[in-house]
Amino acid sequence: MQYINQLIKESSPYLKQHAHNPVNWIPWSDDVFNQAQKEDKMVLISIGYSACHWCHVMEKECFEDEEVATLMNKFFINVKVDREERPDVDQIYMTAVQLMNQTGGWPLNCFTLPNGKPIYGGTYFPKEQWMYILKSLHETFIKERKKMEEYANKIQKGIVDSELIQQKKIVETFSHDVLEGLVSRWSKVFDHTNGGPLKAPKFPLPNNYEFLIDYALHKNDQNVLNHVELTLDKMAMGGIYDQIGGGFSRYSVDMLWKVPHFEKMLYDNAQLIQLYSIAYTVFKKPLYKKIVYQTIDWLEREMRTKNGAFYAALDADSEGEEGKFYVWKEDEFEKALGELSDFGKTVYEIGKNGYWENGNNILLRTKTDDKLALELNMSIDVFQEKLNKVNELLLTHRNLRIKPGLDDKLLTSWNAMTLKALCIAYATFNEEHFLTLANSNLQWLLNEQIQVDKVIHVWKNKTDAIDGFLEDYAHLIDGFISYYTISREEEILLKANELTKKTFELFFDEKASMFFFTSNESNLIARKMEITDSVIPSSNSVMARNLFYLSKYFRKTKWEKISQEMLSNVYNQMANYGSGYSNWAILLNYFIFPFKEILVIGNNSIQKGIDLLQLRLPKFLLATREKEQTILPIFEEKQFSPEISIQICEKGTCLFPCKTIEEVKKIILKP
Repeated sequence: MQYINQLIKESSPYLKQHAHNPVNWIPWSDDVFNQAQKEDKMVLISIGYSACHWCHVMEKECFEDEEVATLMNKFFINVKVDREERPDVDQIYMTAVQLMNQTGGWPLNCFTLPNGKPIYGGTYFPKEQWMYILKSLHETFIKERKKMEEYANKIQKGIVDSELIQQKKIVETFSHDVLEGLVSRWSKVFDHTNGGPLKAPKFPLPNNYEFLIDYALHKNDQNVLNHVELTLDKMAMGGIYDQIGGGFSRYSVDMLWKVPHFEKMLYDNAQLIQLYSIAYTVFKKPLYKKIVYQTIDWLEREMRTKNGAFYAALDADSEGEEGKFYVWKEDEFEKALGELSDFGKTVYEIGKNGYWENGNNILLRTKTDDKLALELNMSIDVFQEKLNKVNELLLTHRNLRIKPGLDDKLLTSWNAMTLKALCIAYATFNEEHFLTLANSNLQWLLNEQIQVDKVIHVWKNKTDAIDGFLEDYAHLIDGFISYYTISREEEILLKANELTKKTFELFFDEKASMFFFTSNESNLIARKMEITDSVIPSSNSVMARNLFYLSKYFRKTKWEKISQEMLSNVYNQMANYGSGYSNWAILLNYFIFPFKEILVIGNNSIQKGIDLLQLRLPKFLLATREKEQTILPIFEEKQFSPEISIQICEKGTCLFPCKTIEEVKKIILKP
């Protein structure tokens, strides 16, 4: 029998996946709880995303089952939510489940009273357990409703209090000892064999390594740099990286970066393009350049729309099987390569380290190009020519397979992160095509995602757009700042300034000196503050860094003070959990170490600025000016001359102008 529920009208691929379930799913809306109270039913809020493997499993076992659906439809209002469309809803009910169970994940299934207050929840449930829960909750709702309401009130209070910041006393002078203690404690859980953390599963967490690079450059800490280099090498050569197609999977299930959870997310790959570009300026490894170029090529080939935006994700599953699109049987591998198969098997460890399970191999590397070329007694040029041919043949063969599902949502925050990544890749490699991609993405963001006086989170259609959250504003501002540094387009920096003012208007809490994740127009049961950094930096840490940069460009001391207040609010928690505050820790570097503003004035200043960004230096702020007229206060009282002048400033004081990049490098790296 063919079922159709209300999700058929939705644009989200995840919601559409459930449109033919026998469950009477409805999409999230402001009317959900009105309907629930009218019918006096509990509400099931079931949250996932299109690339989620266990979401697919639970759908097959439970939501496609008529027996299960009968119970769900009879006793509950059933709401399906795409967590990427509605991260605000996901935050609220994820917090509730974590408070109840001390754990969370997706699929997320949270039951609420008719008023939306959570009462019970969990993640994946097999059919028999799920049916037992449905019956038990309904029975308790009928017989012990008062107890349920008392418990739900406690959970709601816990949600409100969970990440709500009470403003701490502002720290006037941040301590070297705290920063060094943070890195020292963190380093105790470094995996010195395989890189990354000393545990599994392993997530890339790019912001962690961006901080560690910046810290190590300030401190000249070779041990920390060694750990970062080891981690980036192992990830780049492991199964978590798509060796022939480019792009990283979300995480590896083991300690070796070998077996990925095969979905590819835009936000991961944007940040990893950024990280490997930054790492290239430090380590100058051809491997890192290859990763950046190959991953951007994948984004352009498989994830980019005609108007310059980028899609959200590729599924882990194809033909109902996780990873099927990416793994290789040995005989299929040989057939695809013909006379090159022995060479390909040597490179990708087929039948050896690449063997996984059920006759399948995951393509990975254990040896670099130069080492393998030496072992195979061929020049590096011949080796790379053969490897390129192998990759081309394998990719052509793989493209004949049924591809994983594409989540074609266009998310502002993730696209803005990609904009920033493309800008940093362009700055690092001076590759004009990266600038072209960045520019087209910028135009899409400006033309489609900023509408009149507000930002849109996800564009669905002209009548159904979802308003932006703090993450959208924060990453847009960050992306615009990055675009300015490579383009000298001051209007983009002005746009960042305007968006920041709007962010204060919609999200700022003056009592806490922090930003709520949802705007003051939200009608959820709580407004939360996103504080800790995870696979994506927290929206508050991104805003705190934005305010620091913009305070310099626009000489707004109030914004630097708020940035300092925000950092003060999390300062006491940072030392014990460095990996959860790494984007904050980059900001902490700015306050502890001398933060440099580099002003490049004169003809060809934009190229001189790019040259500076390619140096092995700690983070600094770059401003360039190629003409007499300027609208940026940072250039006030700075005379314009066509002849190049590079000024290094710190806390409002500028040194005598330099003429060359080498002079700048000597001054900044002076002990």
